[in-house]
Amino acid sequence: MLKKILVANRGEIACRVFATAKKMGIATVAVYSDADADALHVQMADEAVNIGPAASSESYLVIDKIIQACVDTGADAVHPGYGFLSENSKFRDALDAAKIAFIGPGKKAIESMGDKITSKLIAEKAGVNCIPGYTDVVRDADHAVEISAGVGYPVMLKASAGGGGKGMRVAWDEADCRDGFERATNEARSSFGDTRIFIEKYIQQPRHIEIQVMADGHGNVIYLGERECSIQRRHQKVIEEAPSPFLDEATRQKMGEQSCALAKAVDYQSAGTVEFIADADMNFYFLEMNTRLQVEHPVTELVTGQDLVEMMIRVAAGEKLSLTQEQVTLTGWAMESRVYAEDPFRNFMPSIGRLSGYREPQGDGVRVDSGVYEGGEVSMHYDPMISKLITYGDNRVEAIDLMVDALDAYYIRGVNHNISFLNALMVHPRFVAGELTTNFIEEEFPDGFNADLVPQNNPHIALVVAAAVHQEYRERSAQISGQSEGHEYNVPKEWVVIAGTDETAVSMTLTMPGFLVSIGNDDYSVETDWALGEPLFEADINGQPVCVQVARSGSGYKLFYRGAEINAMVLSPKAAELNKLMLEKVPADLSKFLLSPMPGLLVKLAVKVGDQVKAGEELAVVEAMKMENSLRAINDGIVAKISADAGDSLMVDEVILEFE
Repeated sequence: MLKKILVANRGEIACRVFATAKKMGIATVAVYSDADADALHVQMADEAVNIGPAASSESYLVIDKIIQACVDTGADAVHPGYGFLSENSKFRDALDAAKIAFIGPGKKAIESMGDKITSKLIAEKAGVNCIPGYTDVVRDADHAVEISAGVGYPVMLKASAGGGGKGMRVAWDEADCRDGFERATNEARSSFGDTRIFIEKYIQQPRHIEIQVMADGHGNVIYLGERECSIQRRHQKVIEEAPSPFLDEATRQKMGEQSCALAKAVDYQSAGTVEFIADADMNFYFLEMNTRLQVEHPVTELVTGQDLVEMMIRVAAGEKLSLTQEQVTLTGWAMESRVYAEDPFRNFMPSIGRLSGYREPQGDGVRVDSGVYEGGEVSMHYDPMISKLITYGDNRVEAIDLMVDALDAYYIRGVNHNISFLNALMVHPRFVAGELTTNFIEEEFPDGFNADLVPQNNPHIALVVAAAVHQEYRERSAQISGQSEGHEYNVPKEWVVIAGTDETAVSMTLTMPGFLVSIGNDDYSVETDWALGEPLFEADINGQPVCVQVARSGSGYKLFYRGAEINAMVLSPKAAELNKLMLEKVPADLSKFLLSPMPGLLVKLAVKVGDQVKAGEELAVVEAMKMENSLRAINDGIVAKISADAGDSLMVDEVILEFE
């Protein structure tokens, strides 16, 4: 057995590997950049080694520094996690030369499957279903247009060395193809140092389904069921589940057997994932093989009862797999939501900052894989994922219900986050029905996310909570000392809750412990031991458990519940009448400015002072988290002033240019 494992990664995946290593009695080593000196994975490890500046190109991606950290600490094995060096064959070579075990597959598998062109050729030879397309390198934009016309639009342009949604663009016509080729090539260069692009037919209304394989060094290969990963935004997975609500047993077996055949074709060892897309008729086609542990591996662990990290460690130590294909069983249902530091109300722009408040949900069937803590920082240098929230139930409905409750109870402050969006997805009727495609988000939220549109089973719940919280605060205020006898302040029991443009009259009756809240003909019995200032209002409302996040905000309250963010004021009837006379503050007109919608790097400025631009014309390109974002004019205009230069680091809402 391995004695000391160094994890060449950071964040939640490093913490995840450390947890299993500690369970197995194996010593652990963390590596960290200057930006991660106080990170949770550093605190969890037995030892920690600084490997350089914040930029990953100067720390986590520098092979020599990782090898030296192993030598200095006596680590006899490395787990690469995912991303960074996890699928880098040169890293594998360096570890082999230093006689350090790599907890992952061999060089042949990494190189052949890491190149999408090569992997597709091998898959075809192994009898795996493949997507029609051009399985060779595209020379330039003209060549891309020529190929796409032959394949037939729509097509997908993909970086051969790509992954994580980077270097991928869908083209619906020639203009899309030319622009997509440039964007995909630039992202591929930035993220992978490899500009090769290939093209394949874009399957419309597809489902993304992947098979988890595990192989040892003794010729044994098994598959551990599938994961449905169809809920994606910009080709990045958002929600994953196991099993898939779409597959039947016969198709699952075919996909699993083809995945094992591909693994055997490249002498695979360790955990790997074979990704497919499936059409409405359950035809499936090979996408790629990821030669590493996947972000979404916890859902497979929960439905199979296996620890995939432990299996990887044992395989790397030379052991045989502990179970056969016949012993693999799928029990229950697991759901995973990726919690990101991003603002869904501003087109999901990344958010950075310190976690001023952080509390993870708990309870039976709830698991959180995270790499953060209250007071820690979400850095602009790395992926904005805060954690993975996973729930497990006897069936899909139970797993969804647990996820909705857990998201309600997930308290994050200091950075913007996507909790509301995740909850909105979970309660969406189409998601609940299992009618999923990779276009789900694009189709259901075509104009972006607006929590006001989130369906609520009972919209009164948030209003009841707002009234109850306000009553609690007013009851405490009424206890102020020094009141004149006979003139004590009596708290009103009649209120008006104003949320947006809606006004709702409520009546309060004090009970023990809680309130009876009346809205029209509906009564709500609220039983709670909530304390003033607590961010989570947990109560039984008419016998049903409810958790609403609540915070005082100016003269009102901000509530988070079931995917909705509700700003509410609770006023007396007289104050509500006077409130109608208040002037509305009109926001400043910023239409003549181009503002950076995110913190990032200005990689391209396409215009200069005096240029006339048309609506839709590209003005600038901002890179954030290794993704290029093209900023375009929304109106015709003339550029009057340039306030930033290519190469500048921008803050969110920083002015890039100004129009006349």
